[in-house]
Amino acid sequence: MTADQNVETAATEPGVLELGLPDPVRDPSLPARVRIHEVGPRDGLQNESALVPVEVKAEFIARLAAAGLRTVEATSFVHPKWVPQLADAEELMPRLAGLAEEYPGLRLPVLVPNERGLDRALDRGATEVAVFASATETFARRNLNRSADEAMAMFRPVVARATAAGVPVRGYLSMCFGDPWEGPVPAAQVIGHGLRLLEMGCAELSLGDTIGTATPGQVAALLTGFAEAGVPMDRLAVHFHDTYGQALANTLAALRCGVTVVDASAGGLGGCPYAKSATGNLATEDLVWMLHGLGIDTGVDLAALAATSGWMARQLGRPGQSRTVRALLGPSA
Repeated sequence: MTADQNVETAATEPGVLELGLPDPVRDPSLPARVRIHEVGPRDGLQNESALVPVEVKAEFIARLAAAGLRTVEATSFVHPKWVPQLADAEELMPRLAGLAEEYPGLRLPVLVPNERGLDRALDRGATEVAVFASATETFARRNLNRSADEAMAMFRPVVARATAAGVPVRGYLSMCFGDPWEGPVPAAQVIGHGLRLLEMGCAELSLGDTIGTATPGQVAALLTGFAEAGVPMDRLAVHFHDTYGQALANTLAALRCGVTVVDASAGGLGGCPYAKSATGNLATEDLVWMLHGLGIDTGVDLAALAATSGWMARQLGRPGQSRTVRALLGPSA
C-alpha cells in the first residue's frame, strides 16, 4: 500500500471512539464512579519554563469544564517570586466567573500556602482552597523553607479560617512513597502527617507520589494503614506521577482499596519545580481510557478532553505526554 493509500484509508476509517472502544468490562469490586481532580491548570502549568498568557489559562479551564471535568484546580496564590508561572492568579479568577453557572457542579479550588495566600484567594472569590504539606523533612525545607512541624503550624490557622468561612480545604501530602534525598518513606511517617492534616480540618487528603517511585504494593499497604488508623477511603485521594510508568497500575491498586478520587493532569502536564526527578503527572486521558474500559463512570467526554489537550500542546509549542491523546489525535498532538 502506498503512502497516499495509507492516508486515504486513515481518513475513511472510523476512530476508535466511534467504534465503541474501549469496550467496557465492569468489575463489581471497583467503584461505580470516580471523581477526577484535574490539576493541569495549576500543577501542570506551574512547571512550564515559559509563562502562559492568562487568557490561554482561562480558555484551558473552560475547555476542561466543557469536556465534563467537574473539579478543576485553577491556580495558586503562592507568592509570585516562588511560582512566577502562576503570578496572574488575581487576574485569572475574574475570568472564570460564570463558569460554575454554565457547568453546574463545577468546582474551581486554588492552592494557598499561608494566611496571606488565603486572604488573596478569598478576595478573588475562591470557594475551595488547598494546602500543600510534605511527608519528609528535607522536602518540607526545600519546598516550604521550614520544617515539617513548622509547616503544619502555618497551615492550622489557614484551615481554621477557611473552614469557618464555609470554604472546604484539601490537604496535599507530598513525598508519600519516596523522597529524592531521604529514600523510602515509612508508611507510619506518612500516616502521621496525614492524620494531622485531617484532624486540623482538611475535608480531603491527597496522597502524592511526587517523584513517581511508588508501586501497587506500596499503594495498597499505605491505604490499608490509613484505614487501620480509622480514616475512611472517601476522605482520601491519590496523586501519581508517571516517572517509572506505574501511575495507572498504582491507580488501579488504589481503586481496589476503595479510593474514588484520583488526581490527574490533562495531557500529562506537570512535574515539581522543587524536585527535579518528578516528571509529568498521570495524564487525565490515559486515566479516563482505563476507567471507561472498566465500566467506571467519570462524566468526562474523552474526545473533547483529548482535543483540549491537543489544543493546549499547540499553545505550549510541543507535544503532550498522554499516550491516549497521541493515539487519538496523532503523534504530534
